[in-house]
Amino acid sequence: MPRATRAVRDLARKRMQLVQQRTTQIVSIETCLAQQTGGRLSTNDVKQLTDAQVDAMSFGAAESMGLKANLAVMQALQTQIDAIEKALSKHCRSNPGYRLLKTVSGIGPILATVILLETGSIERFADVGNYASYCRCVGSVHVSNGKKKGEGNTKNGNRYLAWAYVEAANFAIRYYEPARKFYQRKKARRNSIVAIKAVAHKLARACFHMLKTGEQFSIERCFA
Repeated sequence: MPRATRAVRDLARKRMQLVQQRTTQIVSIETCLAQQTGGRLSTNDVKQLTDAQVDAMSFGAAESMGLKANLAVMQALQTQIDAIEKALSKHCRSNPGYRLLKTVSGIGPILATVILLETGSIERFADVGNYASYCRCVGSVHVSNGKKKGEGNTKNGNRYLAWAYVEAANFAIRYYEPARKFYQRKKARRNSIVAIKAVAHKLARACFHMLKTGEQFSIERCFA
């Protein structure tokens, strides 16, 4: 991958790292509030929390200081995440592949950015099977005479693409009927983990062909 593209890709990975750190602060705030009040705030309410609201809760000095420390770190992380997302959007929005990916059921601006940057040039992949394997969307189990004889290295491939397509799959089955029906059929035969990976596999194959041909996404064709 070209050096300039690698730099932007690494910036997207940095965003994911900061989001994980922000989530840690949010969970810490939620836990503290649950311990002190016996109730829970939604994640969105936690993100809107202010120092003045913490003061109004009449906690002890130590508890208030801890909450405010979490809030300060969370807000600082949010500022950096917003700045990175703005830079990534500026870089990706003129790319035809980015616009195509946003037409896929379950893929919004953030997932489209991750998939575009982690994939790089689609010409790097000889065929759709190679791409699906790189996205960790295919199994690595070795079977002989119907029996499992081992498995390959499950950590081969790109873990960021694997995450992106599973996230897209979860959104797709929540909001799009064809994806949900496909998921339910797979789940009935196996289990929910295998089923969601099957949806992710379908989406990865569809994205490969879209980036290769320039065609827009069709959910009916994807989950026929």
